[in-house]
Amino acid sequence: MAQNPNIRTPIVCVMGHVDHGKTSLLDRIRGSSVVSSEAGAITQHIGATVVPIEAIRAMSGSMDKVPINIPGLLFIDTPGHHAFTTLRARGGALADMAILVVDIMQGFQPQTIEALQILRNCRTPFVIAATKIDRVHGWRVNANETFVSSFAKQNERVKSDVENKTYEIVGKLADLGFSADRFDRVADFQRNLAIVPVSARSGEGVPDLLLVMIGLAQRYMGGELALTVEGPGAGTVLEVKEERGLGITLDVILYDGTLAIGDEIAVAAKADVVVTKVRSLLKPRPMKEILVEDRFERVKSVAAAAGIKVTAPNLDGVIAGSPLFVIRGNRDEVESRIRKEMSEIHVNLAQEGLVIKADTIGALEALCKELEAKEFGVMRAEVGPVSRHDMIDTETIKNPLYRALLCFNTPILPDAAEMIKNPLYTQVRVFEGNVIYQLIDQYAAWRDEQKRLSEQKRFEHVVMPAKIRLLPDCIFRQSNPAVVGVRVLGGKLRSDVDLVKMDGKKVGHLKTMQLRGETIREAEAGQEVAISIEGATVGRQVSVGDDLYVDIPERHVKVLEREMIKTLNIPSQEVLLEFTTMRRKEDPFWGK
Repeated sequence: MAQNPNIRTPIVCVMGHVDHGKTSLLDRIRGSSVVSSEAGAITQHIGATVVPIEAIRAMSGSMDKVPINIPGLLFIDTPGHHAFTTLRARGGALADMAILVVDIMQGFQPQTIEALQILRNCRTPFVIAATKIDRVHGWRVNANETFVSSFAKQNERVKSDVENKTYEIVGKLADLGFSADRFDRVADFQRNLAIVPVSARSGEGVPDLLLVMIGLAQRYMGGELALTVEGPGAGTVLEVKEERGLGITLDVILYDGTLAIGDEIAVAAKADVVVTKVRSLLKPRPMKEILVEDRFERVKSVAAAAGIKVTAPNLDGVIAGSPLFVIRGNRDEVESRIRKEMSEIHVNLAQEGLVIKADTIGALEALCKELEAKEFGVMRAEVGPVSRHDMIDTETIKNPLYRALLCFNTPILPDAAEMIKNPLYTQVRVFEGNVIYQLIDQYAAWRDEQKRLSEQKRFEHVVMPAKIRLLPDCIFRQSNPAVVGVRVLGGKLRSDVDLVKMDGKKVGHLKTMQLRGETIREAEAGQEVAISIEGATVGRQVSVGDDLYVDIPERHVKVLEREMIKTLNIPSQEVLLEFTTMRRKEDPFWGK
């Protein structure tokens, strides 16, 4: 089947847990393609890499007779979640297909499951790449071979290990509602997920992975690939940044149509829709990283799917994640569409909550959604760097547990950084990160610790239950104050408390305690200490062998029974029960 010149390149996103080999796999696909393709270098766009079909054919001899009607694959070279939360056409993921990377040695991790949920919600076709097969103990490397060919050369124990680890992934997917099997055993790719074991380090299995992706693109994407390289361009702004000599530029993923110099385009800014004209289109030289590239190739036009740097006037305030549309006689319609899409941004704000900043609209939405799932409120959510104004706003939040600012993948401006460095300027706690669940975990851990410290401070003033017994031969002074030796029978004995007998009669006030000649603030069950009792005389109010209780005020009993009971050990709970039972003989509702 001849390639249709009007069909655009499918967009592929690579997702997965941190350190499971996403970047290594992309690097292998890029590197292997360059080495094995005589057709020329791979085109490295902004945040994306085009692997032409000739390069894929060269990597996999089994594709020679396969009819292919797509020009290649565009791999989005960004953190996986961005492709679904930032790089998207509204109403669905921008990526047409995905590769979900799972470390065959570690299996499913939190981000793996999160990625699966995103893929399911977006109804995106995807393949599982079971990476790091070369780490299986005893694996013999056969560089750049297909998985089936390399697997056949392994000994039986290694084969068994790979089978077991693959079926652990199959089992986990089954638990999550997906039917899956190793790719060479899948008969119906519409009903079963394909698992392709690969090694980014050795290149084994990479030809199989690309072949399966081509199959997915051709088999399931007829409707989606009706998007063509003709007509007005449509894309998503990946990043807004200032380039030396160029001013403010937009890094754009174009997913439909064409974009040319002189085209009138519309994008969303903080204030409203911005309409401007494309001054120039630039892309890095082939195989050059955009972050270190200092020379760009100027092009007159670009067709989907592609990554491209756009320069134009009046780009101040453009929002990363904004849709971008080429205007061709339909300005009002395009502006209305952008406003509608921006109004659909899903951020539920609460009257009380956190302040969050993110680099893109999609990241902001994703962060809000995850915080909402954990029942953390969001009071203000904005795209852009953290400023002094953000810090001052956050400081006015009444609830100290929400006096925190979550900063996802976006810079902190110098004036805000100065405030953060000096705790005299601000009490705001700032959390930075580029993995959503880790950022939220950091905040949750801090919040839990603040709660613990707050409760500890509050409960420090609560009189704790304790029961003591006067020891024989330990009367050091009879009165003014009486100084006696006691054993703590249960609970926690603190100084500066009143003491009562088992019948509720007051004995006196325990002023100080000493252990081995040193003054202490509290004593645990089982310890023997000397105490001073003001207002008591040994032989009158107290005698050797007496059991005494700490006299707990009624309002403190309420706190102990309602809020602190789980924090008390069993002996303390027993002492508290004895004390309240004694008090409630006369008044059944005392302390309730």
